[in-house]
Amino acid sequence: MKTIFLSGIIAIFTSVIFNPLWAQQVRFHVSPKGDDSGNGTEQAPFGTIEKARIEAYKTKDDVTIFLHEGVYRLSSPLVFTPKEGGTLTVRAHYGEKAVISGSILLENLQWKPYKNGIMQTKISGTPVMDMLTVNGEIRHQARYPNYDPDAIRFNGTAADAIAPARVKKWKNPVGGYIHVMHAHDWGDFHYLITGKDNGGKVLNMDGGWQNNRQSGWHNSNRMVENIFEELDAPCEWFYDASKSTLYYYPPEGEDVNTAVFESSQIKHLVEIRGSEANPVRNISFEGLDFTHTLRTFMKKYEPLLRSDWTIYRGAAIFFEGAENCSLKNCNIYNIGGNAVFFSKYNRDCEVSGSYLTRIGASAICFVGDPKAVRSPSFEYSQFVPLKNMDRAVGPKSNNYPARCRVHDNLIHKIGLYEKQITGVELSMSRAITVSHNSIYDTPRAGINVSEGTWGGHVIEFNDVFNTVKETGDHGSFNSWGRDRFWHPNRKIMDSIAASDPELILADAIETTILRNNRFRCDRGWDIDLDDGSTNYHIYNNLCLNGGLKLREGFYRVVENNILVNNTFHRHVWFKDNGAVFVRNIVTIPYEQTGGYDLKGAIIDDNIFTDSLSYNTARKYGTDSNSIVSRPEFVNPASGDFRVSAGSTEIFRTGFQNFDMDNFGVVSNRLKAIAEKPQFTIPAFAANKVDAELITWESIKIKNLETPGERSATGMDSERGVYVVAVSAYGNELRDYLKSNDVILGFAGKPVNSIDDLFNALADADLTKPQQMIVFRNQKENVIVIPGKTIRTKN
Repeated sequence: MKTIFLSGIIAIFTSVIFNPLWAQQVRFHVSPKGDDSGNGTEQAPFGTIEKARIEAYKTKDDVTIFLHEGVYRLSSPLVFTPKEGGTLTVRAHYGEKAVISGSILLENLQWKPYKNGIMQTKISGTPVMDMLTVNGEIRHQARYPNYDPDAIRFNGTAADAIAPARVKKWKNPVGGYIHVMHAHDWGDFHYLITGKDNGGKVLNMDGGWQNNRQSGWHNSNRMVENIFEELDAPCEWFYDASKSTLYYYPPEGEDVNTAVFESSQIKHLVEIRGSEANPVRNISFEGLDFTHTLRTFMKKYEPLLRSDWTIYRGAAIFFEGAENCSLKNCNIYNIGGNAVFFSKYNRDCEVSGSYLTRIGASAICFVGDPKAVRSPSFEYSQFVPLKNMDRAVGPKSNNYPARCRVHDNLIHKIGLYEKQITGVELSMSRAITVSHNSIYDTPRAGINVSEGTWGGHVIEFNDVFNTVKETGDHGSFNSWGRDRFWHPNRKIMDSIAASDPELILADAIETTILRNNRFRCDRGWDIDLDDGSTNYHIYNNLCLNGGLKLREGFYRVVENNILVNNTFHRHVWFKDNGAVFVRNIVTIPYEQTGGYDLKGAIIDDNIFTDSLSYNTARKYGTDSNSIVSRPEFVNPASGDFRVSAGSTEIFRTGFQNFDMDNFGVVSNRLKAIAEKPQFTIPAFAANKVDAELITWESIKIKNLETPGERSATGMDSERGVYVVAVSAYGNELRDYLKSNDVILGFAGKPVNSIDDLFNALADADLTKPQQMIVFRNQKENVIVIPGKTIRTKN
């Protein structure tokens, strides 16, 4: 009996000693009021995070660094290299707000009037003056045209931004910036002005490397900033370094003498620096605020293979060579470039529970090493000849992110300065899980996959909307797949696919899954699988507006999705591409662009909501077993698009309902502030008006004439022209009209029908700006359509 008792005591003692939960814990405290000569206790905290980091690296035990209330201003990034033994957690002390900032306070300012409402003050020292905040709000440099929160691109653009007549007024524009959209709205370019001539011509510009599709400038979407002569509107500023003088135009009601002025000084706040051979392990940042970094659009960029992207490999929080490192429950805001970046080798890392907003470029990026790619090419028109092609499957090395997770993050108001950006970027990476994120208010895609290398991603339960707001030909989810088999010459690419089919999956070696997401794009596709996108399984997604596009690619299975007020878009398909499109609810006719080949594809058992859509599909030779049935959704006005139990015919196709209340963020603090997309009640066209759905200026319109359409739009009567869908292509009219709009007037004439609209167009001078009355958001809105935007009168 004594032996049994003694052995039990020994077992308990042994479990306590060796249980990791009982492992030695070391705690250091840091406070802005502390001193590095202290011992790091709560009573005598260190004064800097760097001092705590140095002390933490002296022990092999688990360490927690507690940051107490206050702002920790950095003059250089915090760099974490491999630590021998133990975990390291850097976190805010319980219930306290700890802010890690890359800014300095501009202090002892002696403001005095300059002229026309502009104030001026001397600035001591030689600070970087690139991104300025006043009372925590970003202020914009002196610019033309002036900042307009409602403008489509760059918050205001003008064709004459660098016209000689304007440039002549600039005494010394050196140091100013030119921002211009791509000719086809595929992102943007940025330039530093380095000189001008007396005739008003900008002679020298440095830049243009920020886009991987060098197709020229847009002829009117241009903006200049950091030009002293353009300082003429509230919230603008200019810093004259030669005089150490800051000029600032305060908005009404702002007292410059009590306001807090901060200027960002560094590009990165935190850097994790390791490698596959010597990784940084088990470091976590929790409950912290990260803010104030420099803009990076003029830094060194690199192409992401043959995608449309180039990118700055850096961010406010930068991970390289990390294992099991994480960023949890943090706030990241007022960032000049990328917010979070996982570069090259990273494994089992995580960003979760965090709020990212007011970000200059992308929010979260995973980008591998191009040296890990076999036979890489680096621009759309480049290719490696077949005779020189490395034909081995998969990556050459492990120097890329894999098995990482982006979960429960709120991401919005990003791409403040750069437009070829996204909420979550995946490039040269593998098996990244992107789940339960709410992503909106982005100039380009919400989630972007730059190429097929190397697949295996799981993208699920995300809520992605209000995307592609400043660009075009894109989607809320976008992907490219210009991998080894892909070639810019279509005939050559077809021959490669036929003669060397083993190359098709040589890079996209694992299936990427899109499931249980909610997407809405009002200026493009909800889901856009562009050039070459291969090896995807797409199911249980609610597409609220832009439909789904499959361009040329292989092995895409699309099933059990709901396409509200839009359709399935087939673009220039390969022969025998293995596409499957089944058991989807489709609400307008299929669309196809360019050549297509349905051999070997399975397109069937779908549910069409009207006979026109069904008959169109049958003309294409598809959908022999599909049906026409108008589903009764449970409560579409509140976003519940489950099919009611009474729609038995639909369920016989094999269609199954999926969760409608599990999209987006899940943590209470983020759910409380996350927005939701606009829900459009489907306006299924009655058979008698099927033929009246017409395309005008790449916009699908019809007469508003059914109770369902009136309910969908919020109109109080059945009149006007109903905008059913806005194409991702088309002309710039897509900047002014949205799906679910109702056109009620044009050029001073009432519009009660399509005939009225075309009559008003015929009588109007379309080379000049014209007013359009549009019913949107429960009210009539006056929209000015610029001259030459509308090209056809019928």
